[in-house]
Amino acid sequence: MLENIELLNHNCIRFQKGNMIYSDPFQLKDFPHDADLILITHSHYDHFSEEDIKKVKNESTIIVITEDLYDKTMELGFKEDQIVKIKPNEKYKILGIEIETIPAYNTKKLFHPKENNWVGYRFKLENTIYYIAGDTDITEENKKIICDVAFLPIGGTYTMNAREAAELANKIRPSIAVPVHYGSIVGTKQDAESFVQSLEEGIEGKILTCHKK
Repeated sequence: MLENIELLNHNCIRFQKGNMIYSDPFQLKDFPHDADLILITHSHYDHFSEEDIKKVKNESTIIVITEDLYDKTMELGFKEDQIVKIKPNEKYKILGIEIETIPAYNTKKLFHPKENNWVGYRFKLENTIYYIAGDTDITEENKKIICDVAFLPIGGTYTMNAREAAELANKIRPSIAVPVHYGSIVGTKQDAESFVQSLEEGIEGKILTCHKK
């Protein structure tokens, strides 16, 4: 299920499964310009990084954004027909991929208000359903997620911490749970290990090595 999937840094996950898909490019070292699809969860600099989007985009890249990012995305050189503006709780078909937007927000913190309409993504590639939670706490919406692989933030401060992320994983019971959103700004390798150790039997915790491409 994780073949040809890399955690490049923070919340930047690269899927090479038919299409080349990036989520939230951030602090990348190389300029591959190979993205077929870019999924952006929200407007914070560590998720919508103009510098890093430029490193992976090319003339045909499709970018999926929340509505508040439209003007900034146009400034990056995307044409109107390359930009997909999304809202939470909707379903889209992009490059033949069915993508569902899941609300991502804080419940007890102010960094990611629900009214901002920021998101996580749920989609299917090669008969596997992936869920990228985005910057979120445990919510009524994500407690109902059905997926095979869950990428969950563990850094704390701005998102769930390792204990809370494991609680969510144990609730939704993916086959594989992968910790993300740690190591660059908040959260440590020890947090990732704690997350894995807190998963219940039947859920495989997988720490992907950050390549920082």
